[in-house]
This record gives sequence, structure tokens and C-alpha cells, in this order.
Amino acid sequence: MAEPGPRVLVVDDEPALARALAINLRSHGWDVVTAADGRAALDAVAHAHPDVVLLDLGLPDLDGTEVIAGIRGWTSVPIVVLSARQHGEDKVEALDLGADDYVTKPFAMDELLARLRSAVRRGQTTAASDGAATSTVVAGPLVIDLARKQVARDGTEVQLTPTEWAFLELLARNVGRLVTREQVLREVWGPGYEREGHYLRVYAAQLRRKLEADPAAPRHLVTSPGLGYTLVP
Repeated sequence: MAEPGPRVLVVDDEPALARALAINLRSHGWDVVTAADGRAALDAVAHAHPDVVLLDLGLPDLDGTEVIAGIRGWTSVPIVVLSARQHGEDKVEALDLGADDYVTKPFAMDELLARLRSAVRRGQTTAASDGAATSTVVAGPLVIDLARKQVARDGTEVQLTPTEWAFLELLARNVGRLVTREQVLREVWGPGYEREGHYLRVYAAQLRRKLEADPAAPRHLVTSPGLGYTLVP
């Protein structure tokens, strides 16, 4: 029996195109999983563990760029964008968010296959150096789902603002390790904010009120004075 080929997740809301891609890819030895919208795509990445994601940007529920950000929150699986959007700014945004390649429609199947194979090779190299990724981080009563961008405390989902989530996500991706003040400011707020330390105090306090049993004596969102923050498992 032949060994299964690499697994590709095809994310496209056009049934005819998704079906045609699946047929072509399977005929070339690929194991194909499909998703018709962004939420299904995030689920499939977390549970089907594809070797590469082929992603259309024009989805009915989430913009493709949101899907890229959701995937990149927890895994380095290669993402090849397949889109009718040909404007330079769309390509730049997708690549800046973490896409590995960008193919515009219409496309040649041979070229698409070559790009997918190349993305898989790069992904295997990254996986070998980074180790296995996980989409869920547990810290005491907190369960942080990086794929779905959700956090629950004692089984109840907690609503966070986008900035609160970005802060928590950064700590979760570095669970058990100190994240410096400068790194938090740079990655959550952007370059040029490294001196805005009051942002950290405000948002750390907000997160503790929502996530800690005793915000005045936090056990999981821990501050190292003058240095940074650690999410303690």
C-alpha cells in the first residue's frame, strides 16, 4: 500500500473550485481536507494537522487575513494564499501576517503544485527545529485556545478585548518564559511604543481582573518588576 502523501487543507467557499482542486491534488498524491469558511479552517488546522494550508482570502465569515492571524497565533504550518485579489497591498498584508506564498487566480496547476511542495519542504525544516506545536495552553484554571482565539476560566469563556487577547496570546506562546516589557510593547502595540510602560500596567491589571481568582495576588499572570511578564502554568 502506498504511503499517504502530504496533507493539504484547501480553504475555499466556491464548491466547484474546491472540488476541482481536491480532484487535481489527489491525482498527484496529496491527502486533501477541505473547509468552506474561516472557522471551519481554524478547526481543521487544529484537528487535521495539515502539512500546508491553501487559503482563499474571500471567505463568507472571516476575512482570509483573520484566518492567517488565527493560524499564526499558535503554529508555523505553511500557508499558501490563493486569491483573486491582485493588488500589491493585499499581497503585502497577507505576507506580513505570516503567509508563506501568494498565488493569484487564474493559476497554472503545475505552478501551484510546485509552490505547495516548496512550502511543505520549508515547513518540515521549521517543524524539525521548533518541535510540535499545540493549539491549547493550560495555566491552572485557564484554558487558552490559540487557534480559536478564546480563553476560558474554570470552563467559562472570558471575553477579552483585541488588545487584551494580543497581550495574553504573546504570553501563552511563551508559557513559562519571561517576556520582556519591551517585547510586549513592540509586539502588541507596535514599534515605537517601547517606552509606554503605563500601557502594560493598565492591561495587565485588566487581564488579572478577568482571569485571576485574586487579582491582587496573581498566580498565573506574574510580573517580574522592571523586567516583564510570565504566564505561569
